[in-house]
Amino acid sequence: MDKTFQPGDIENKWYQHWESQGYFAPQGSGMPYSIMIPPPNVTGSLHMGHAFQDAIMDALTRYQRMKGANALWQVGTDHAGIATQMVVERKLAAEHNQSRHDLGRDAFIDKVWEWKEESGGTITRQLRRLGASVDWDHERFTMDDGFYKAVQEVFVRLYDDGLIYRGKRLVNWDPKLHTAISDLEVENKDEKGHMWHFRYPLADGATTADGKDYLVVATTRPETMLGDTAVAVNPADERYQSLVGKFVELPLVKRRIPIVADDYVDREFGTGCVKITPAHDFNDYAVGQRHSLPMINVMDQDAAIRAEAEVFNSDSSANTDLDGTLPASYAGLDRYDARKAIVADLDSQGLLEAVEDHGLKVPRGDRSGLVIEPMLTDQWFVATAELAKPAIEAVEDGRIQFVPKQYENMYFSWMRDLQDWCISRQLWWGHRIPAWYDDAGNIYVARSEDEAREKYQLDATVALKQDDDVLDTWFSSGLWTFATLGWPEQTERLKTFHPTDVLVTGFDIIFFWVARMIMMTMYFMKNDDGSPQVPFKTVYVTGLIRDEQGQKMSKSKGNVLDPLDMIDGISLDDLLAKRTGNLMQPQLAEKIAKATRKTFPEGIGAHGTDALRFTLYSLASTGRDINWDMKRLEGYRNFCNKIWNAARYVLMNTEGEDCGVNNEAVELSLADRWIIARLQQAEANVAKAMDNYRLDHAAQEIYEFIWNEYCDWYLELSKPVLWDDNASAEAKRGTRRTLIRVLEATLRLAHPFMPFITEEIWQRVAPIAGVVGSEAAADTIMLQAYPQADSRAQDDDAVADAEWLKAMIVAVRNIRGEMNVPPGKALDVTLKNASAVDQRRLTDNRAFLTKLAKLDTVSVLAAGDTPPPSVTQLVGDMEVLVPMAGLVDKDAELARLDKEIQKLDKDIQRLSGKLSNPGFTDKAPAAVVEKERDKLSQQQSALSKLQQQRETIAAL
Repeated sequence: MDKTFQPGDIENKWYQHWESQGYFAPQGSGMPYSIMIPPPNVTGSLHMGHAFQDAIMDALTRYQRMKGANALWQVGTDHAGIATQMVVERKLAAEHNQSRHDLGRDAFIDKVWEWKEESGGTITRQLRRLGASVDWDHERFTMDDGFYKAVQEVFVRLYDDGLIYRGKRLVNWDPKLHTAISDLEVENKDEKGHMWHFRYPLADGATTADGKDYLVVATTRPETMLGDTAVAVNPADERYQSLVGKFVELPLVKRRIPIVADDYVDREFGTGCVKITPAHDFNDYAVGQRHSLPMINVMDQDAAIRAEAEVFNSDSSANTDLDGTLPASYAGLDRYDARKAIVADLDSQGLLEAVEDHGLKVPRGDRSGLVIEPMLTDQWFVATAELAKPAIEAVEDGRIQFVPKQYENMYFSWMRDLQDWCISRQLWWGHRIPAWYDDAGNIYVARSEDEAREKYQLDATVALKQDDDVLDTWFSSGLWTFATLGWPEQTERLKTFHPTDVLVTGFDIIFFWVARMIMMTMYFMKNDDGSPQVPFKTVYVTGLIRDEQGQKMSKSKGNVLDPLDMIDGISLDDLLAKRTGNLMQPQLAEKIAKATRKTFPEGIGAHGTDALRFTLYSLASTGRDINWDMKRLEGYRNFCNKIWNAARYVLMNTEGEDCGVNNEAVELSLADRWIIARLQQAEANVAKAMDNYRLDHAAQEIYEFIWNEYCDWYLELSKPVLWDDNASAEAKRGTRRTLIRVLEATLRLAHPFMPFITEEIWQRVAPIAGVVGSEAAADTIMLQAYPQADSRAQDDDAVADAEWLKAMIVAVRNIRGEMNVPPGKALDVTLKNASAVDQRRLTDNRAFLTKLAKLDTVSVLAAGDTPPPSVTQLVGDMEVLVPMAGLVDKDAELARLDKEIQKLDKDIQRLSGKLSNPGFTDKAPAAVVEKERDKLSQQQSALSKLQQQRETIAAL
């Protein structure tokens, strides 16, 4: 093995080998185990959230594969309707100065497919870099032919069953993209705005309780008042009770609108009067439905004011009674230009009461950046009430379990107040809705135009036109667990791997994806007895990875970390270019550059995939947000080095040597028996952690066993046997066998977490450990059996004796450190209050103790004897005494201690003065004051120890 661990040299080599050999494919006769990767956007690239969740899924899959399961990790990507269309449209504009409309729909779709083939594989290449053991031979795409058939089948069947309908409803409308978007694609941002207070004149001579002939309503969007159809007041508000049922005259358009009473109105907010615009506000829409108010749409798809409003009844039918005429001066104005004109006109008419600064939650499209406009449009919807009931029951009765369990409450709160789901999008890229229209507007839903004619018995002369809309990507991804396995065909993969075992996801898409998968799957997938199948048995909800200060990572903050930069490293110049290269605002770019230089003054060094993965596991406490920690990453890079160096030591002492792997006689030392027993405990603890989805606990157990026990203790304890010319051949053979076999088992234990380094070392270790054979499984660690605890190898006596030995060695080393005794100086040790067990352990392990604690003699103090002046450490009830006479230069050591004591005295006086100064304690942040108090306490404790040490030395 090379002297140093170089992850870049081994990672690509082993991944290519695994993939080329087909090791990721399901195999074996064990129980099926399957995980579906949440399909990343085909436009995307790997971010830390992907890396975190994919690392977890890979560990679970590798773990089950090694346990003998017929394991499938299904891979695939989502066509990402809006994102992909935007990418290709920008490319067209930049390269050819064309829009999609210049090309036409079919030619544009061809361009999207061309882009997908050329550039759409970024994230799958990155998954390989992360070591993801997915079944690449069955990679799926939500627009491939098989998935297209599944989507069509689901849409047609839901429509035929009365669960899909077309209707005019309020949706999130993006005025730039000209499409409805989901709530998940809306970012609510805190922004500064205004609240305008307007007078609405009362009609028919009515007056308020205080004699005014108008009501004052407040709004943050004056442009929508053109579509007001009521003013609402709280039914318990005595100020307005006498006006309920009467009318106001809507300014500018002179429309009479009623005053209604509704509990939605907060009587304490503003004036207690709220304008109701059902066609332009979701809350107003709900009020309008309760009071059967008409809906007046005053904007077009660009969010500009119409020349004439669209008017509908509350049931969405056309209203022919109300006049939709709007003031001609506003026609065609952008909503913000219209706002200025409307405010100015109301002011000129004396109807502007007041203007206040007001903080707003502004909904912006996450792709376009524009403010989203609630818009009344014709869309396709899924009726969710019937689908939701069994989906709720599946979680209630435990067929689906959430980890952590508290996320069930989030799921239930959404599902028990579920609204019908808008599934249509006004895009070209996506699954085109399988519905056709005749000239009269009649709808014919079928899988093809020919099927529509046959299904509805249409004459060939009837002209049909397919719906231009496509389906929401959440609709197609809702079929992910079963459509990826071949449904609607009843394939063997579908029969074998569905239901899947676990879904690893974030809390933010429990409603948008998790809940919809449950609803869709349970409607279409049935067991042999007709009962609904669940899509997965467990939903493992991960936290969000934040930066080191706990801030959400975002490009605008410049704190996004690319996992591949953690793996391969990146120079400061390249990191600055990546974070600021596309920013159009120089001030923002400089701010981000400054923060980047401060955090990464030398760029980011290469750490390798294994170190990154292990860091992610160590942070994976279930459900909690995670603050990224570069120091941990550096620490686990050192952990990889530790494993590498330990393997080199083992190989140097076992290669070409008799390791007793062919049933030769061996003699096991206490250290051998202890490390074997501790391995069983580690294996049991890792298995328990994995069963409970506590990958952080599993990682900690592996780290503790490898670093603190195998490397720091066992390798040292092996040296007295291996390097002792007087040790028997059986003893040397037993230690060599333990060295190599425990290392081999430990590599298997760590493999799901650190696949590359474990494979590289295992290839050298396995033949020496006797793990060879003719089976294909012998070629790779990833198909070896996962270690399982063997109770027969558990040796409690050996563990207890070894812990005593370790405590003895630590006690002597502590005395050396406290008294500044050189490590090479052999010591005489006396044991006081040594029990019979202590004396037996001393007799059995004198060679280990003498060698590793660097002792000259070890004796047991007879009862009644008085020891010389000594430094003492406790091991249980036994005292470990080291007589200090002659070991140190008394005068020199006293001088050194006096200097240290004087320095501590000064620090303590300085800190005490600072903490007694009200100017500091009253003004400084509480955390800073507390930190100084902790520092003072530590310094006082250190002073006390030094003073005790001085007394001991002075007494010599």
